[in-house]
Amino acid sequence: QVQLVEFGGGSVQAGGSLRLSCGASGYPSSRYCMSWFRQAPGQEREGVAAVDSDGTARRIDSMRARFTSSKDNSKNTLYLQMIRLKPEDTAMYYCAAVLRQSCGSDWDRADEYTYWGQGTQVTVSS
Repeated sequence: QVQLVEFGGGSVQAGGSLRLSCGASGYPSSRYCMSWFRQAPGQEREGVAAVDSDGTARRIDSMRARFTSSKDNSKNTLYLQMIRLKPEDTAMYYCAAVLRQSCGSDWDRADEYTYWGQGTQVTVSS
């Protein structure tokens, strides 16, 4: 049974940093594309970053300078390092996974993913 569990959310002031983790169980992360999405109240879920099975990272251009995702296949864990956080980054952050090597050009489409975590809340105050 595949399970994804996110950790590391919290409340920070603008300009601060957080590192989110997503622990995967029930499958080897080395075979999966894994991604981060976020959803603010009243907004659609949007892709933040993705990591191919081999560790190749993909990011939304507007977040490229502040968000970095990586994967440690030996620990079956996906990470999202966020720096210089802004109030508009406030959202529930979700980890997602799909069994394929490359996340592909549609990596930021939520319907591309099979497995989802429960989410971890990130709140950035001004």
